[in-house]
Amino acid sequence: MENSILQLFPMQYRPFWQRAADMQEHIQEIRLRAGQPAVLYRDGREFFLTGRGEFAESRADSPVVTERELEGILEHICHYSPYAFEEEIRRGFVTVAGGHRVGVAGQAVLEADGSVRTLKNISFLNIRVAHQRKGAAEGVLPLVYRRGVLQNTLIISPPGCGKTTLLRDLIRLVSDGNVWGRGMNVGVVDERSELAGSFLGRPQNDVGMRTDVLDGCPKETGMLMLLRSMSPQVIAVDELGSDGELGALGQAAACGCRILATVHGEDRRDVERRFGLKTEFWDRMFDLFIVLGREKGCCTVRRTEESRGGLRDKGE
Repeated sequence: MENSILQLFPMQYRPFWQRAADMQEHIQEIRLRAGQPAVLYRDGREFFLTGRGEFAESRADSPVVTERELEGILEHICHYSPYAFEEEIRRGFVTVAGGHRVGVAGQAVLEADGSVRTLKNISFLNIRVAHQRKGAAEGVLPLVYRRGVLQNTLIISPPGCGKTTLLRDLIRLVSDGNVWGRGMNVGVVDERSELAGSFLGRPQNDVGMRTDVLDGCPKETGMLMLLRSMSPQVIAVDELGSDGELGALGQAAACGCRILATVHGEDRRDVERRFGLKTEFWDRMFDLFIVLGREKGCCTVRRTEESRGGLRDKGE
């Protein structure tokens, strides 16, 4: 029950969600919108639930989620103390036991400076079901080490192609040690609680025995905090998105840290264009680029590229 999505629902709703819980390993998201039917994404396909909680491709027999049901689910997720979760709600999501993340949306209440103080009249929930796939990174381990030294690695991926899953498993393997290299102290800045899936400060996912996690902290700030406080040998972050974060990574590298990071993009050129930084910058920062994609509906490593320019397509 600890990692079951059933824990997210009050007791009276659990019989309806039992079928979905039985298929949990195949479910990526559950979207609940007041006045609309529940929508589930299973193995990349969209499904609705019938009145008996069974999967259906049509919404014809699907009951709508009422405002009362949605309010009850959110209160249950917050342990009937929403004020205790006010900071998380302000950021737009709540992480629960098991590492599942519940995104929230509704009416924003703003401060005088325009920042978000909190959300009220929450009418939309997006339950992102946590999946840890141990062994996901074993295939790339020979690439990310060179003569026993971990390479500064950037994983480039479009949304939904497994970059966070790959990074999470890399962190675990680097932390615990493997046949290619000894275990290392890894500092993880987990801004959205997706890598470690921390609940009350404790990782719900296995990220390795030598890993320290700074949960819910902005990446730029968190990297510098970890450098000062935890003396990491490796810094790991998910979804680089700003020049400030790249600058903090550069400071970590200058301190001798190895780097593991991911970024949204189709390929290197796409990333370079989005950040407006030349190829030379990325070649100085990273030793290896791993580009993910989809083939026949499955996530795959499309290619790897070393910073010196040696492109290696998969299989070579």
